[in-house]
Formats: sequence, structure tokens, C-alpha cells
Amino acid sequence: MAKLMIRGLETHVEIWNERAQQTLVALHGFTGSTATWRNLAKALPHIRVISIDCIGHGQTAIPKEASRFSMDEQIQDLEEVISQLQLEKFTLLGYSMGGRIALSYAITYPERIERLILESASPGLRTSQERSERCVRDNELAEKIIHNGLQSFVNAWENIPLFKSQKCLPDNVRQTIRTERLSQKVEGLAGSLRGIGTGTQPSNWMSLAELEIPVLLVTGSLDEKFCKIALEMKALLKNVKHKTVNNAGHAIHVENPAEFATIIEEYLT
Repeated sequence: MAKLMIRGLETHVEIWNERAQQTLVALHGFTGSTATWRNLAKALPHIRVISIDCIGHGQTAIPKEASRFSMDEQIQDLEEVISQLQLEKFTLLGYSMGGRIALSYAITYPERIERLILESASPGLRTSQERSERCVRDNELAEKIIHNGLQSFVNAWENIPLFKSQKCLPDNVRQTIRTERLSQKVEGLAGSLRGIGTGTQPSNWMSLAELEIPVLLVTGSLDEKFCKIALEMKALLKNVKHKTVNNAGHAIHVENPAEFATIIEEYLT
């Protein structure tokens, strides 16, 4: 566990299996934190797992400027973390929001990365109209978080259709997810929605064909939307594999952690 000063922001980083030779840098999704990857790190003792609290999440400082949450800023933050930790080649894993950051970083700094793993992630929205409409919805949600409070938001968030399959998880697992969500701060989540929501980031669809590094796409069979996105991405990427986990939804690492860990391990070895 470490605190790094990254471009003026105190940034929380957690490192597991420090003596391992192979490195996996992992980025969580919206409402997540470094804790997202704790079980994965335990399942992969021979791999050094480095997890970062993205801006607006966990124990990383919350900036006052809305622009500081943007995709470009977070790409540069990640590059500074990589530089300070003196990492050379590594595998980059991102889930959902973290996957969008990971893909954007890989497009910007492809020479840094050995492999890219994207769990339930997209390259963004294709058209300006789609992005504009999404920005409106994300701004409305950000306002609700600020005015109604964190618990009200989490109560609603865990009931959206995207997470329907998580209703079948054991109570203790669902409680762990809820605790992680409730550990956030309203200002951080609102800033994240406004600054790095899918509507605000540039579309990466046109850049996929230029990406040379190996890419693994992981989706859950119950998450039809992201399975479709993965198939569309697969058609454009040059060096790509796609794994679909049966009877899992958006968060495969939570819904079937053993199979998710096996997929990661097999891809890295």
C-alpha cells in the first residue's frame, strides 16, 4: 500500500505479490477501488498486481477542477504512476470504466504495454449525438448523487439492469460490493461522471485497427450489450482474443472469480 504524489494529487496505490517477476496493472470500474482486485491478486500469487484508485474513487484525492477528471488527465496520471514505480513492460487490465482508461492509455502509450485485458469495456460512443445525450444523463445522475446522498445512490445503482445477475450472488459477496460502493465520496463520484463518463471521452473506435499489442476481451454471457460491443471490437483489432464466461454478467471478476483468474493466468503464461 502506498501514497504517490501524481501531478499534484495524492494517489492511492496497492501492490500485492511484490517479489513476483511479472506485473499486472489493474484499473477498477465506477464506484470501485483497489479492493476490487484483492481476490484476483490472491488467486495469482506469482504475478505482481498493482491496483490504483482512479480519480474520484477510494483513497485518491478529489480534485477541485472538473477538468482534472478528464480522460486525457487520467491517461497522464497513469503514465506518471508507471514512471514513478519504474515499470517497464507490463500487462494492463481494466474493468468497465477502468477498461476505457486502459484502452485509451494503450492507444497513447502502446510501447509501454505487453498485453491489454479489457473486462466488459467499450471504446466509447461512436457519434457526437450519442455522447451529448449520455453527458446529459450523467450530469443528471451526478446532481442526484450530490443532492440525495451516497446511500440513496448506491441503493438505486445496485438495482440497475446492468447488475441484475449480481442478485444471485451470496449475501456476503453482495455486501462486500455494497461496502466498496458506500466507501466512496459523493463529490468524487459526481466528478467522475461529469469528467470521464462515457459521453465525455473521445471515441476510440477508429483507433482500434491501429493497435498492434495483444488484446484479450472478457465478457459475461448474461451481459448482452457488452458481448455485442466485444464482437464489434474483435472485428477491428489485429491481435485479439475474446473469452465469454457463461452465467456471468458485467462484473465477471465478482460473479465467477475463479474462472476469471484462470482466464487471466492462462493469458499471461
